[in-house]
Amino acid sequence: MIRLRKLWSTPTLSHALLLVAMAQSACATALADPARSGPLAKAATPSDSAVPVPLPAGIHILRDVPYGTDRRQRFDVYSPEHAHDAPVIFLVHGGGWRRGTKAHRGTYENKVTRWVPMGFIVISADYRVLPEADPLEQAKDVARALAAAQEQAESWGGDRRKFILMGHSAGGHLVSLLATAQGIAADMGVTPWLGTVALDSAAFDVVGTMENRHPQLFDEAFGSDPDYWKSISPYHALTEAARPILAVCSGQIGYFCKQARQFSGKGDDLGVRSAALKKKDYSHLEVNERLGADRRYTRQVESFLASLDEEVAERLRRRPIP
Repeated sequence: MIRLRKLWSTPTLSHALLLVAMAQSACATALADPARSGPLAKAATPSDSAVPVPLPAGIHILRDVPYGTDRRQRFDVYSPEHAHDAPVIFLVHGGGWRRGTKAHRGTYENKVTRWVPMGFIVISADYRVLPEADPLEQAKDVARALAAAQEQAESWGGDRRKFILMGHSAGGHLVSLLATAQGIAADMGVTPWLGTVALDSAAFDVVGTMENRHPQLFDEAFGSDPDYWKSISPYHALTEAARPILAVCSGQIGYFCKQARQFSGKGDDLGVRSAALKKKDYSHLEVNERLGADRRYTRQVESFLASLDEEVAERLRRRPIP
């Protein structure tokens, strides 16, 4: 079990850092796709300005696989040569529920570079965002993408039974919601997956977030209806039926880590295999970007991944981190 130490922060500082963190996420997306930083956001396509980055030789890339009719309902597949029964890591980007792209390098680069040569398939998915789709519809899009990826996994050499969900920021909220409110995924025909990793989730307890002081972006995402807050709150949806989940949080944002600790604690009480991991020196963006590159951090997350399935564990032993 990964332990999270007790956090001490003043509400004012915590919320200030929260605003900075979400602004960092938005700015990072804007750098990848300038059109999303202003009035052109609605018109931007998911990968308008994202520039492909060099990846290790032998990685096969299949871009823009559709799972719906909207231009955002697409995902990219990164697979090793001669893949066979490969476990699949399914990535969901952040962006404050309003922006973001599967092709932002911080979302996929270090993870693909690390795990595809070990024999994993990595998928990075887009989904519809505000104002077109509210967070519940966004979660349904992620479930649709997951179902479509599972249906096609064999054609890429993947195993539909060995998926792992991983999301950052708003994407962390969406994968956590699918992991807890399991009817959303079931309604889309999703096969149960091995486990979930939430990287600095923007909202485990939506009700608690909205009932206390919070940035305006949460009002824009979650509105004013307490019943809706509860319906999209992973903390409130969590039951003993949930699959294993790891909540990673930035030590620079006490608010996020407090919710990660509370979520994991409730999971423990219910008998759900859950853990919280605090990265005290990492920013909100670095929690996502450094996974796959930082030796100690990556091994901590891989320890959780290895506990999910023996085949996953065997592949993680294939190559040590340099």
